[in-house]
Amino acid sequence: MKTNPILSLTILFSIAIFSCSNDADGTLTDDGTGIDTNDTALTELPAAFAAFNTEATDIYLSDGGTTVTIETTGLPNHETVYWGEGNDGYIEEPDVRLTPSIISSNNNATTITVDAVPDIDGSTVQTELGTIGIAVSGSSLFNDQEGGGALDQAAASLDWTGAHIGPGVYHYHLEPVAFSNDDENLVGVLLDGVFIYGRKCNSTGTYPTDLDSSGGHTSTTQYTDGEEEYHYHIINEIYSTTGSYIVFAGPYQGY
Repeated sequence: MKTNPILSLTILFSIAIFSCSNDADGTLTDDGTGIDTNDTALTELPAAFAAFNTEATDIYLSDGGTTVTIETTGLPNHETVYWGEGNDGYIEEPDVRLTPSIISSNNNATTITVDAVPDIDGSTVQTELGTIGIAVSGSSLFNDQEGGGALDQAAASLDWTGAHIGPGVYHYHLEPVAFSNDDENLVGVLLDGVFIYGRKCNSTGTYPTDLDSSGGHTSTTQYTDGEEEYHYHIINEIYSTTGSYIVFAGPYQGY
């Protein structure tokens, strides 16, 4: 039985095309390496998580490496008037208009789960009240609102590092100068899985000029080993009457 040479060539060509465009997961990279570029599973935590306060946080890969779970006591590793008198972390801050709660008698524990690889091409989402991320200190990050109103209405209750209790957990609204003060230091990670840094950028040593509406851009950081990564910065603009800088107002870019 004779074979049709044109048909045979067509079949072979089709097989070759299929083999070079699919792997077990259905996708190859353009260079044919077999690595699925859509794979969001990690086998180890991003290096930046090593900067978090290990006494307060337990951080681990979850959901088969597609997410990162952060469990925290919420207890910061620095001094503040909100520890309450008698605590080793207490300092006097006579100018702070204290809220009723103190850290040592408040349940500050918080758990969040974020994407291991943020979906920067996803939808932008506005922040909401409550925890929007976890700081390297172990405490929560909040946005620019307080109780549904502008933060400047509650600014008098913020301690020396831009944090207070009210409502709920101890949390930062402003640049947390206890561990990031006009520098490139890591501040924490937000609910979309994107890391946030201080007002300066490690790649240039100065204030970035190419930030998007969320305060984010793509460049190398001190934790990416020369690779570029999308990340946020505290925007270098004084917020209202606070004399300091909002940690993050949003929107998230990684949803």
